[in-house]
Amino acid sequence: SSITIRFINMAKSILQPLLFLCISVITFLVSYLLAKTVEVGTIAEGGLSLIMIVMFLSFFIHWVMFIPSYIFQTEKFYDLTGSITYITLLSLVIYIKQLVVHSVLDWRSILIFSCIIIWTVRLGGFLFWRVLKDGEDKRFRTILPSFTQLFMTWTLSAAWVFIQSLAALVALTSLEQQPFGIIGSIGLGLWIFGFGFQVIADHQKTQFRANAANEGNFIKEGLWSISRHPNYFGEIALWTGIALMALPVMSGLQYVSLISPLFGFLLIYFVSGVRLLENKANKKWGNNPAYQDYKKNTPIFFPKFFRKKP
Repeated sequence: SSITIRFINMAKSILQPLLFLCISVITFLVSYLLAKTVEVGTIAEGGLSLIMIVMFLSFFIHWVMFIPSYIFQTEKFYDLTGSITYITLLSLVIYIKQLVVHSVLDWRSILIFSCIIIWTVRLGGFLFWRVLKDGEDKRFRTILPSFTQLFMTWTLSAAWVFIQSLAALVALTSLEQQPFGIIGSIGLGLWIFGFGFQVIADHQKTQFRANAANEGNFIKEGLWSISRHPNYFGEIALWTGIALMALPVMSGLQYVSLISPLFGFLLIYFVSGVRLLENKANKKWGNNPAYQDYKKNTPIFFPKFFRKKP
């Protein structure tokens, strides 16, 4: 009946915003608890650990940027804000570390800092250019009108920046000093591999889309022939590399920060990237035999580097 439908719609309009706010609160609390867990044995300033300070700062930046995003109903600077936050947090940590603890920075700190800055400037610039070119980020069509859902989305981005860089933050603020060593070198090698993989995959897709002959088609060339999401695989590989570079200076509860690449994988695979794109592709090419064949022969995430010859 119409009364039942009205009641369901009314309940939905009340409960959905509450759910979005609950997720925002839980996201902040999880980030706070992680900061509290890994901060032992790290640099502290004025009674607060540097890790806790940058955690608060990440949320502060994102919540400030949420305001114009909602008022002007725009998502154009969403990805760019993430990049600016990475640069701000890591630069602050490096500056305070140099000021308070070491006048000369160790190789581990310099390399971890440089790797993340190179990655965030490249990816943030690429995503910002893409959203300007496309005119919008289609994911935000249903999110922008909702105050609570948009707030949750900005809150999740703040948590993403903090948790994704947690292993790096532990290494940069650790009072422990260790030689860079073999594990650090393997980590750096993995970062170079992952970064290169992501850059090449993004470039190949950009070139594919720029060709008018490919309008409405799916990409299956280059790295996209060995993985359906090679750009995301590259991202997880490079963050695993950063966690390995950070590993030798960790001790005790600091090892919890090794969830950084795992968190990145879970977010990319199940929430923001792979799942959404797979659903979109299935709607678009689900009945296309060529796409079904591509799906059958190409791994969803981890690349098939060695193919059996037919």
